[in-house]
Amino acid sequence: MAVVTTLDEIVAAVASAHDAKTPLRIRGGGSKDFYGGMLAGDVLDVAGHRGIVAYEPTELFVTARCGTPLSEIEATLAERGQMLAFEPPRFGAATAGGCVAAGLSGPRRQQAGAVRDFVLGVRLVDGAGQALSFGGQVMKNVAGYDVSRLIAGSMGTLGVIAEVTLKVLPRPVAETTLVFEMTAEDALARLNAWGGQPLPVSGSFWHAGRLWLRLSGARAAVEAARGRLGGEIAVDAEKHWISVREQTHAAFAGEVLWRVALPPTAALAGFDPPSAIEWGGALRWHTGVQDAVRGAAARAGGHAVLYRAPESLRCREGAFAPLSPALLALHRRLKKGFDPRGILNPGRLYAEF
Repeated sequence: MAVVTTLDEIVAAVASAHDAKTPLRIRGGGSKDFYGGMLAGDVLDVAGHRGIVAYEPTELFVTARCGTPLSEIEATLAERGQMLAFEPPRFGAATAGGCVAAGLSGPRRQQAGAVRDFVLGVRLVDGAGQALSFGGQVMKNVAGYDVSRLIAGSMGTLGVIAEVTLKVLPRPVAETTLVFEMTAEDALARLNAWGGQPLPVSGSFWHAGRLWLRLSGARAAVEAARGRLGGEIAVDAEKHWISVREQTHAAFAGEVLWRVALPPTAALAGFDPPSAIEWGGALRWHTGVQDAVRGAAARAGGHAVLYRAPESLRCREGAFAPLSPALLALHRRLKKGFDPRGILNPGRLYAEF
């Protein structure tokens, strides 16, 4: 296992692996080893390359090295009343680099946007050992094709994220959570109706006959929405949303977990009952082995990810929905351009590269 603490050491390790055609498995905190394709290659441990490089509260950005724990970044932001608005899961040991590479967002994503929407710039070491920089520290620096956002969700297959700059936002002035008793069908109907109204909804979560709705924003807006929507005020709301973000909630229990992204208006017909519904109906979680879930998701205009499963099922099904021939060809060209010898996280995104 190669352990690196500086950019020069990352460059040297990747260049050596490129020359020797040795596959590398990039690892920060290891918090998402369960996610994606099977792990392969010699471990390149980048957890030691850590630290916040720059933080400008007035300019709303933070720059951190790849091994910097998310907990450290969020604690620093909290001191100035700011946050990572896409609410990434920590899973105990998540790092800045792994957060961007995996591209996972939490419950606030339905209001704020996804990880890629907050990536302003990256310093990347490609598969040939070249240190490259993309983007900047503010949105106006981004011109042409936005490679920084391309890296979000690429699972380390295009390069080692050595450093990342993220947009930050102020924490909401007011926040409250309402709870409603209703079926999954009623929850979808209600969420879609609310989605077309100017309501400050920053999180929604249905499970086992209960819908949790978080309101965030100006105090007047939150209070007006609360009076209009009804429901009960949640007890221990913060604890609940942490359990959703960190997926310690009972809805995520089980050996096999599917993550299904759909149009919010998609009906429940064609699927087994969901264990949970998030993001205003656009994200649905299903537990257990379900042979037809990918076909049903595609017919409904979405896709299904085998989010967590035993090794045998991951090998058979693949973590991510198969690509069309045209998309697969495009992905292969991108992979070839960034990683000519295919040494970085082979098979982690798709078995074909």
